[in-house]
Amino acid sequence: QEQFVESGGGLVQPGGHLKISCVGSESMFRAEIVAWYRQTPGNQRELVARVLTSGTTRYIDSVRGRFTMIRDDATATAHLLMSKLRPEDTAVYYCNSQTFPTQPVLFPWGPGTQVTVSS
Repeated sequence: QEQFVESGGGLVQPGGHLKISCVGSESMFRAEIVAWYRQTPGNQRELVARVLTSGTTRYIDSVRGRFTMIRDDATATAHLLMSKLRPEDTAVYYCNSQTFPTQPVLFPWGPGTQVTVSS
């Protein structure tokens, strides 16, 4: 079954920056929404950012102005450029896609990529 594959995570100091990426298939990127999510132990996965096919981008309040999501349908990849990282950004980050914001994600969750912000 198709799934996104995330990469690029690592350990970074507070205030630092990191770029993470995910790759999927062409069909996966036909969805209206491609999004980044994150999850910490014991908590539910939360939406971080999403990009619609129109190019409209949405971010949660805690990352707005610090994170930039790029969606590249031609190469079936998405990137999350993270700057001014904070310890509370530590999480496993995942990609997925949706038809509408209120609908479930379309694909099984991939392996995710661990981002750790610590001095």
